[in-house]
Amino acid sequence: MAMDLKTLDEALRRRVEEKKLAGVAVAIRGPEGPIFEQGYGVRDEKRTIAPDANTIFGIASMSKSMAALSCAILAAEGKMSLDDPVSKYLPAFRVPGNPQDSVTVRDLAMHTAGIPPMETLEWSIAVNTPGRQTQWAKDLQKTAPNAMNTIEQIIDYIAEGHYPTLGASGEYMSYSNEGYAILCYVVDKAAGITLEEFLDQRVFKPLGMTRTTLDEDGSRAAVLGADGNITMLFEDEEGKQTVDGQWSILPPFRACACVKSTAHDMARYYQCLSNGGKLDGVQLIPEKAIELMIGAGFPEQEKAFYCLGLNKRTLDGHVLCEHSGGLHGVSSEGALLKGENYGFAVLCNQGDCDVADLMWMLTNTVMGRPVESDQYWLHSVGREFSEPEMLEGSFICHEGMPVVAKVEAKDGRLMMEKEGKQYSLLFCGQTWFQLIDGDGKVAGRCRFFVRDGKAWSVQIYTRIYQRVEA
Repeated sequence: MAMDLKTLDEALRRRVEEKKLAGVAVAIRGPEGPIFEQGYGVRDEKRTIAPDANTIFGIASMSKSMAALSCAILAAEGKMSLDDPVSKYLPAFRVPGNPQDSVTVRDLAMHTAGIPPMETLEWSIAVNTPGRQTQWAKDLQKTAPNAMNTIEQIIDYIAEGHYPTLGASGEYMSYSNEGYAILCYVVDKAAGITLEEFLDQRVFKPLGMTRTTLDEDGSRAAVLGADGNITMLFEDEEGKQTVDGQWSILPPFRACACVKSTAHDMARYYQCLSNGGKLDGVQLIPEKAIELMIGAGFPEQEKAFYCLGLNKRTLDGHVLCEHSGGLHGVSSEGALLKGENYGFAVLCNQGDCDVADLMWMLTNTVMGRPVESDQYWLHSVGREFSEPEMLEGSFICHEGMPVVAKVEAKDGRLMMEKEGKQYSLLFCGQTWFQLIDGDGKVAGRCRFFVRDGKAWSVQIYTRIYQRVEA
């Protein structure tokens, strides 16, 4: 397949500069091996050295597919079932309001366990990471009930039912870091070895991911990066850009967020998943495990559907599976073209940045689409929502510091106010909307859930915000 890699390189370089991203490494891998590997910007404190495809970055929530893959491998080999109740492995686990046996391993992997957004991951980072003295960290340290450094503390916090459960298990998808933290410990029990050992033995070493590791505090990454090719971490904090080498420490969250890797290694990983577990012609991961993760059991449709650790959607006859990630000094995107033997990675060393458009450039190039075309999968239906009064109200998310989204109709158009910003809601059918900012640009998406004539919640991106009654 002919690909215009020169145009891709120029577009990526221009976009990284326009967005003022500190450093980015990207990779595309296909049937012929590495197709495109490039670095942009800087990776060091003096801002003089560019990253490359072998620079070690954090990948944050891209780690989640590795926890899900571990479960799928164990299920494919008969060592566990995705339909096992979580309580089989962790007897104290329960989601209030649901029968203990009803919440399964599959529910955790698909974010459908009914667990509402909560603060535990942010508490864990704020309390356990040395040197974090931003106002965000100080505020979270004041509210943390404990150090949130053991899985038992997370399980107990969920069971205490601080916020209303999101319904029956399997009913609603709401992204849950807590669910994936628990999933890591399920793997420990089912595998009979730690998840860290399992990933080393069954994924990283077989796939030749020689610069990839799961570690709690960055110490294993430091060993792999002893050659110096490991990034520093950049942030825009309180009006200035900072740089440090302190990875976020969040002990119980492990393969929820703590893998460090390279663009080269991650492109190999996604290519292997794309090709049914084969890499360079060798079956390295059971094909059945890949089928359990992203196979025929999940719909193939334009709207993204969360499978086991990866979103799945269709575009121009292709099936894309993908995931993003974000932490302090980390913004990442990974993707694959299912069944086509292509893997992609975008790793950035600056936190709180949207790098989806960089990934679109990579996948557009392979799919033969214009390199800078967008991949939004919601589209305006050309009219306003007919019953706005059903959706008006205030909705709250407790992940980290509480965030309230206020929805009201103004001059016949639904508007949302969130974190001091105003968005107009562009109706895209059913109860789906795009969030449009003051410059007319797409700034997110949301979907309302209506019960008895009134929205009881709104899913903003992947988190469900619940109605705040006046």
